[in-house]
Amino acid sequence: MEQQSRREFIRSCLYLAVSGMAGCCIRRPLDAAALEAPAADGMSAGYEPPYIQLHRNGELKKRGETLWNMMRQCSLCPRECGARRLDGERGFCQASAQLEIASYNPHFGEEKPLVGVGGSGTIFFANCALRCVFCINWQVSHEGAGSPRSIPDLAGMMLKLQDMGCHNVNVVTPTHYSPHILLALDQAAAGGLKLPLVYNTCGWERLEILKMLDGVADIYLPDFKYSAGDMAAKYSAGAAEYPEVTMAALKEMHRQVGVARPGRDGLVRRGLMIRHLVMPNNVGGSKQVFEWIAQNLPKDTYVNVMSQYTPYYKAFEYPEISRRITRREYDDAVRWAKEAGLSNLDIQG
Repeated sequence: MEQQSRREFIRSCLYLAVSGMAGCCIRRPLDAAALEAPAADGMSAGYEPPYIQLHRNGELKKRGETLWNMMRQCSLCPRECGARRLDGERGFCQASAQLEIASYNPHFGEEKPLVGVGGSGTIFFANCALRCVFCINWQVSHEGAGSPRSIPDLAGMMLKLQDMGCHNVNVVTPTHYSPHILLALDQAAAGGLKLPLVYNTCGWERLEILKMLDGVADIYLPDFKYSAGDMAAKYSAGAAEYPEVTMAALKEMHRQVGVARPGRDGLVRRGLMIRHLVMPNNVGGSKQVFEWIAQNLPKDTYVNVMSQYTPYYKAFEYPEISRRITRREYDDAVRWAKEAGLSNLDIQG
């Protein structure tokens, strides 16, 4: 079978696998014209994600299989809970080996360099290992809202998002499903996927796992939630090592993808984009977060100073985080970031 015919055959199989799936907020009929549509905006500027070469030489599938075997006694996240997920046991994150997805759709609420005009192609995975008490997506992250899906389903979602005109594939809370993501990405690349992959994470990642994502993730979009371990332990299920683990992870992410720089069209296709959520009563230790970034990463590292903290889920059980932040608190955080010397800030109104 010729290469082009084989590629179209794989694409058709993947589309059949996901046709009629619930969870996508935008639906459009798939016909022959859609399958033959020209390249989406996200594929412009001549950028080819490195994962395509990893697919061609078989390395992408190999890494996915290695990660899959790590679920025998799970060690994918820093908790290393040892759950026998391949036998159906659920880990600390509440995930088994069965992939569960809450939704997938073009998303326009992400950072502008990711959204462009076509949106960021977000795929929201159920469950989470960090389990913050103030989680805005607690129904998905804590309660596991989502539906069972297969790896071909996930690959098909990636291709559908590309055909919708999204600029990237944005995997949200991906750590516990990293094996599924790499295996699906391998199948999607065989079907013609060419969008950058955004690894949208809480920042709390094992170096061993990140090194297996080298050449897979084009854009890292991590949180840097806390500068102090006692705060992380209190609000994120005992994760006292969060600051030191995240600091090491950010250095590795930068080593892999470098500084996020937009193209002429304003879109970022590769690089590190850090989020820091400003919290009431400086629970996150914003000043120390910004100082660490400025001292350990390039000062033009993209940093989104986020103002949208809202007390969700169990936040009202903690008086110090049971309210929105004040204008003064946000302005102080921005001032600290500037005083630290950071020069590529996403400042919200």
